[in-house]
Amino acid sequence: MNPWNLLGKTTTPSGDEMALMHRPGEHLILAGGKPLMSSRMHGSEEAMADMACRQARTLAAPVVLVGGLGMGFTLRATLDLLPVDATVVVAELVAGVVEWNQGPLGHLADHPLKDRRVQVEVTPVDHLLRATKARFDVVLLDVDNGPSAFTTVGNEWLYGDGGLAAIKRALRAGGMLAVWSAHEDRRFEQRMKYAGFWVSVERVRARLKKGGPHHVIFLGQLGAARGGDTGSTRR
Repeated sequence: MNPWNLLGKTTTPSGDEMALMHRPGEHLILAGGKPLMSSRMHGSEEAMADMACRQARTLAAPVVLVGGLGMGFTLRATLDLLPVDATVVVAELVAGVVEWNQGPLGHLADHPLKDRRVQVEVTPVDHLLRATKARFDVVLLDVDNGPSAFTTVGNEWLYGDGGLAAIKRALRAGGMLAVWSAHEDRRFEQRMKYAGFWVSVERVRARLKKGGPHHVIFLGQLGAARGGDTGSTRR
């Protein structure tokens, strides 16, 4: 087994340490010494972008929010799906993660930050959502470990009633919310439904057809149900 090499360290605004590690064929981000994401498992992030942007890709000048930059895979998949007149806003909490994507991680997803459609905001995604009204056609949240916050306790607000209400205000009519999660969460599914989203839950593999652990994608659309009712479907 090849040893890991440290490529960089950074800290979150709350002072927690993050580290970027590398060995041949794999990059790894650690949060508090625990694996947060690996470059070998990004199929579920790409699947989330595909599911969420199917409608937006047909719109004129769609505006999409990507909450959480990670290693750039979600952003790359989003850009590949959207037209040339799209705008993709990336909200990333940790400035060091943006720097890593401009440097040693950039090649993994073909340097998505160089795309002219991208606007990077180094800010908590909840701050951006609170200040936004009816701007986005799609909100993709690839933040932390999903509804069960792993690295930043403050992320829990995003997945509560207040966060879902803010997301709903930030979306345009018919807009789509997509949330990546490492685990099932029936309570979060119900909160989405009660917030006014038509909900579907998709299960995908981390490496898609190549296997890996199962991840969950929560999809919620506004104005999708006939007569304004909301419901839920599961796969």
